[in-house]
Formats: sequence, structure tokens, C-alpha cells
Amino acid sequence: MIRRLVSRLYWFFSRWELSTRPAPDRPTVLLGAPHTSNWDFVLMLGIAWRLGLDIHWLGKSSLFTGWRGPIMRALGGVPVDRANPARVVEDMVRQVDAGETFGLVVTPDGTRSGHTHWKSGFYRIARETGLPVTLGYVDRTTMTTGLGPTIDLTGDVAADMDRIRAFYSDKAGFHPDKRVEPRLVDESRTATPDAGLPQEQFDS
Repeated sequence: MIRRLVSRLYWFFSRWELSTRPAPDRPTVLLGAPHTSNWDFVLMLGIAWRLGLDIHWLGKSSLFTGWRGPIMRALGGVPVDRANPARVVEDMVRQVDAGETFGLVVTPDGTRSGHTHWKSGFYRIARETGLPVTLGYVDRTTMTTGLGPTIDLTGDVAADMDRIRAFYSDKAGFHPDKRVEPRLVDESRTATPDAGLPQEQFDS
């Protein structure tokens, strides 16, 4: 209740316009793209709280030490032990089996300059857990943000990425000059789930 009230006030005073589809009615991997600024996190919280969507996001375990831990967890953070990242997938499967509805927020393009491709972690997580992918977006040219369609991945990487590229083709991000084209390094194959979660997912 408090979160929805805060989000209503935020969107009332914000320069950004919330232009969104309804929250998914099933668990999903929620893409945050183009991810070009730390302000994207604030916008994502505003979207989730306004729609009443429970979100989780993955973070290095060091972010959850000391006084920051309770705050990070309250905002949906999930600490990841780099020595055993596969536990993330196991935890997501348990939540799905328990009937929970949530969005696992993943930013596939990162914010570090020099990226030329998206990271494939979101694809592997979705395939291993059987979750669909919801396309969240930020577009500076129209000053709009929100959730786009929710799609089921087929395992045909090129075809799936074509659908994702089509949606993001006119989305510029908070800093348009930092936008990374939605493209994986290897889209020439039909994907099979890889064991565990790739290290690249936590390299920003």
C-alpha cells in the first residue's frame, strides 16, 4: 500500500511518463534495457511498485554486507555467491513451484563503456527455469518507460533475439550514446541450457 502511494507520487511529479502494459500474471525474467544509467534502478522500482509487481534483482554478495544488507534485500536484492551461482536458478525454481509471481530483473547490457553485445545470462536463466521474458524499457526520446510484451523463448537464439531487437529498435535509454544493440555474441546456434549461471552476468 505504501509502495503504491509512493509510486503514484513519484510518477505525478516525474518528468518521465509511465507507459506500460499490465504486470505479468506469472513469474518472469524482467529485462531492464537499454541500461545506460543507475537512474534506471529508480525507474524500475517506480514501475514495479506502481504495478504491484514483486521484483528481485541479482547482486554481488559484497553489496549485502553490513548496514547495506537489509536495505538491499528490502528493495528486492538477491545476493549471489560467485563460487556457487547455480543456487540462483535453484532458488528461482523453488519460488515458481511455490506459486509466487515475481519479476527477476536482469540488465543484459550493463553500464560499463565498451560493451558491444548483450550478456547472455538472462537467456540462460530463462531457459533453465522455464520462465518467460518480459521486456522492460527506458526511452529518453519520448521520456517514457514501462513494461513491454512478455515472450516465451524458443531456444532458437537468433529468432528470439530478432523479436527482442524489434521491440528495442526505437528505445534509446537514459543516455542514448551508451546504448548497446540487443545482440548476443553467438546467435548462430540453437541454445541448450548451460549448467549454472554464467560469470558474465555479474560483470558490469
